[in-house]
Amino acid sequence: MKLWLRRIHLGLALISGLFLLIVSLTGAVLIYAKDIQHFIQPDKWQVTPQEKTLSNQKLIEYVQSHTQQKINFFMPEADKTLAWQFRLANRHYVSVNPYSGQVLYSYESSDTLYGFTLGLHRWLLFEDSDGNKPFKNWMSICALMLLVNVILGFYIWVKPKNRVKRLAIKPKAKFRVLMYQLHTVLGVYFFIPLILIAFTGMAFNWKTQTQSVLEFMTFNKVQSRPSAPKISLPLQGVANYNEAIKNAQGTFPNAQLYRVYLPKKTNDALALRVKNPGESHAYSWVWANPFTGEVLDSFDASKTNFTTQAWNFKYKFHIGGFAGPIVQFLWLLIALSLAFFIISGFYFWAKRHKWI
Repeated sequence: MKLWLRRIHLGLALISGLFLLIVSLTGAVLIYAKDIQHFIQPDKWQVTPQEKTLSNQKLIEYVQSHTQQKINFFMPEADKTLAWQFRLANRHYVSVNPYSGQVLYSYESSDTLYGFTLGLHRWLLFEDSDGNKPFKNWMSICALMLLVNVILGFYIWVKPKNRVKRLAIKPKAKFRVLMYQLHTVLGVYFFIPLILIAFTGMAFNWKTQTQSVLEFMTFNKVQSRPSAPKISLPLQGVANYNEAIKNAQGTFPNAQLYRVYLPKKTNDALALRVKNPGESHAYSWVWANPFTGEVLDSFDASKTNFTTQAWNFKYKFHIGGFAGPIVQFLWLLIALSLAFFIISGFYFWAKRHKWI
């Protein structure tokens, strides 16, 4: 039985190893990718703080005039030293100085360190002519194989006697023995985080399936936000984004503004995505009429049930962004540990077959 479990453990690692090595290294980079971007290219991402930013209306007009493109959404920054990012209708982005309206950088997502690394991490950078990313499913399958393999590895450790004694690391042991000890000890210590990181990674692609698992485990349902309301277009309507955004923000005065979505169609409402106190990430919404400024509807995700809160926590948990720099650094070690498991496992296999 134990022999077959080891063979399955090895087989899954050999099938998914190369791809999980990519996941490991890119995941480690993604933790600090935006910070690295800001450090090495400050002229594209950072600005000198001024007393007041331009109004949202003026910024929207400046960007649309400069790019000759409609804006899908933009992301205001709480940090006054950072430029605001605007997503255009042609799927490009621009980095904008919110104090002057100056466009600092025009780019596609894959042009940046963060965007390139994220694309490699999630879909191996491959996108067909229709915009589909077929390797998303394969990377999710690899995450599933990782989850199974972590459980198998833990079972292989816990089944024999003297399991606690086998958690010792002897630095003076022979290299092969030391590698085996590290492989075992790190696997046990990182067992739960690796399981949850693999599961939350799958959740970004296999939403329905992973959500069903969570609902089954918690005996409840994930609450969905309401559909965005539609508006009646006035006969001579001129959008008043300043008023609409101001009124929408007044719905949740203590919330942090995350994104502002401009209407794509004439009967679409303006939408604000915000983070309310008690939320791990911005999952609350407010919709307003862009012409009259009237608030049409809202959704406070901080008041949802436990199952919904757990589901919404998946993003911050996956990236280690929920408890400050110490947890971020721990997540860096966990991400790199995956590369160690793959390399050390391959070493044991090659050594057993006397290839090295």
